[in-house]
Amino acid sequence: MSFTYEIVWHGRGGQGAVTAAKILTEAAYYQGFKGVSAKPTYFSERRGAPVSVHTRISREPIRTFSNVLLPDIAVVLDDNLLDMINVTANLKNGGTLVVNSARSPEELGIEGPYTIAVADAFHSSEAAGLIVEGNVLISTSILGPFAAASDLVNLENIRMAVSKKFRGGARERNFAALDYAFQNTRVLRYELSAASAG
Repeated sequence: MSFTYEIVWHGRGGQGAVTAAKILTEAAYYQGFKGVSAKPTYFSERRGAPVSVHTRISREPIRTFSNVLLPDIAVVLDDNLLDMINVTANLKNGGTLVVNSARSPEELGIEGPYTIAVADAFHSSEAAGLIVEGNVLISTSILGPFAAASDLVNLENIRMAVSKKFRGGARERNFAALDYAFQNTRVLRYELSAASAG
């Protein structure tokens, strides 16, 4: 049986949503997925404007490159976007929501049949020294809660993809941010089968 998993990333220009999606697709390839794609959608050219990235990973070659309409996973790089965008509007029942936030999953106030994974990616990257010109880079650390909440792509393969993109001290700082976010992820799991049976 062939499955395609669809992911939507919500962020702001300059936060690293595109980089995070590209690292994930490479990691998925190492995981054994034959088809991977990442397609960004920009709403404005300026830094800080909303941006979304549409990712597909599949056991077979991908032949669809349109925007993702019904994601299995939604990733939010800035929890302030939760007040601007209905990130669960098209998220599949039983899907996973990954959020960069200092708040707990319960404090986000999101209701519905979703698994919610939260980590403070800003703090993880800051602690690891991933700061360039005053900007905290979270493109790697946001993959920590992704790996913690989902069994699609494991931490080892994400680390392999990170090692291909960064060298020397930058690689070590990205490893540290990824590992720190992974270890500090809080997950509120929704069991679809149990809820259906009730």
